[in-house]
Amino acid sequence: MTGLLPLEDAQARLLALGSPVESVVLPVAEAAGRWLAEDVASQRTQPAADLSAMDGYAIRFAECPGPWTVVGESAAGAPLDNALSPGEAARIFTGAAMPVGADTVLIQEEATRDGDRLSLAGEGPPEMGAHVRKRGRDFAEGDILLPTGAKLTPPALALAIAGGHGTLPVRRDIRISLISTGDELVPAGEPAEAAQLPASNGPMIAAQLAGLPVAIDDIGIVPDTREALAKALDAASEADVIVTIGGASVGDHDLVRPALEAAGAEIDFWRIAMKPGKPLMAGTLGRTVVLGLPGNPASAFVTAKLFLEPLIAHLAGASDPLPAFKPARLATDLPAIGIRTEFLRGCWCDGAVEALPQQSSAALAALAHTQLLIRRPAGSAPARAGDMVDILALA
Repeated sequence: MTGLLPLEDAQARLLALGSPVESVVLPVAEAAGRWLAEDVASQRTQPAADLSAMDGYAIRFAECPGPWTVVGESAAGAPLDNALSPGEAARIFTGAAMPVGADTVLIQEEATRDGDRLSLAGEGPPEMGAHVRKRGRDFAEGDILLPTGAKLTPPALALAIAGGHGTLPVRRDIRISLISTGDELVPAGEPAEAAQLPASNGPMIAAQLAGLPVAIDDIGIVPDTREALAKALDAASEADVIVTIGGASVGDHDLVRPALEAAGAEIDFWRIAMKPGKPLMAGTLGRTVVLGLPGNPASAFVTAKLFLEPLIAHLAGASDPLPAFKPARLATDLPAIGIRTEFLRGCWCDGAVEALPQQSSAALAALAHTQLLIRRPAGSAPARAGDMVDILALA
């Protein structure tokens, strides 16, 4: 087990193999979920005027407790045109512009009105400016709303739109070529003999990337021959990232590394101190980043989560592409960990987390029931129920 690259070092080295791709300008609806290629500055001030935060009456605070004469109303999108003179008030609704001459809102629950005569019927506003959203309270024209590398989450997208933007600078789609290797594989839905397996990893990885800005070319199932692998690699030559699945271990039929090297690839690392996923491989083939995922489904899924997804986010311009772990409380005991960082497939149990009983990297049934990954750093002592651990939620 000596010579295995630590997980964090492997992640850093993988990201260093590629740089963010070219930027494009997309309509805001198409930019959702991507990362910004430039800072986004506001083109307007929000609110653009002093607005009422409540239904009630626009008044001068100095004139409390009144009475006032109601001379009109201001509604959202239909402001009162004329200014208020001393002793005058205006009916006002939430989101409406404050009339010139008013500085405070008297909420309707504390107001009594008889025709056009308005009087205080409670304690009244506590201070000048009460219940008013001041101009520029949210942001001002020229403010940086979102920095380069920020993800356009739904609230971030709304902020950019409120700042006056109808298009946004992001990165183009990352071109991904998927190559599934193995003589034992048969396409989905076709009969599989005893020595064969349905090719599930390719569709699983493609589905895993569905929420990311990618264009996936599934090269399909490639036999375990150097000639077939060479042809597949040539077909994937225009990709930003070539993802091979399987064939990256040390057996006689694990030909991905020799085929890559024969094609001129430079292998940056192979085998990492991680379980599952030790035979992970990464390098470059010309300008293309190559990531070799293990063939066992749990290993392929976990390494794609911790390496492929961050790589795509990095190429798409993310300022912080690595997954975010959070603390959770253990529901059951866990044993000590050896020299590899382990990611246990787990689930929620009454607000705490527990590892699933089946942790084989080949176990698809357990993987399908996995709700989270429990990270156990290399060399961890036994953990007890009630201890805190780091988890990565999968949904």
